[in-house]
Amino acid sequence: MSTLHVLSHSPFGDDRLTSCLRIIGANDGLLLSGDAVYALQPGTAPFDALNTRELNLFVLAEDAQARAVSVPGWATSIDYPAFVGLSIRYDKVNTWL
Repeated sequence: MSTLHVLSHSPFGDDRLTSCLRIIGANDGLLLSGDAVYALQPGTAPFDALNTRELNLFVLAEDAQARAVSVPGWATSIDYPAFVGLSIRYDKVNTWL
């Protein structure tokens, strides 16, 4: 059973991203939204943690643009309709509140 994990909190304020990366499965997806897109700042520990993993990584383009964060080539930039599509594609959605 596949899960779409949705993170929206900054990876610099708590350990949600670290906890998520510990349990994420090979068939799961990870969507960064809101302040979670700050994990894509090169040279940071969260960036390195994401870059070294083979993840199905998605980023809400609007949130990355609003925070002036570039989406690397190993992540997929999506819009809100694509987010809805991902929610349907995966068996479960787990929002890390």
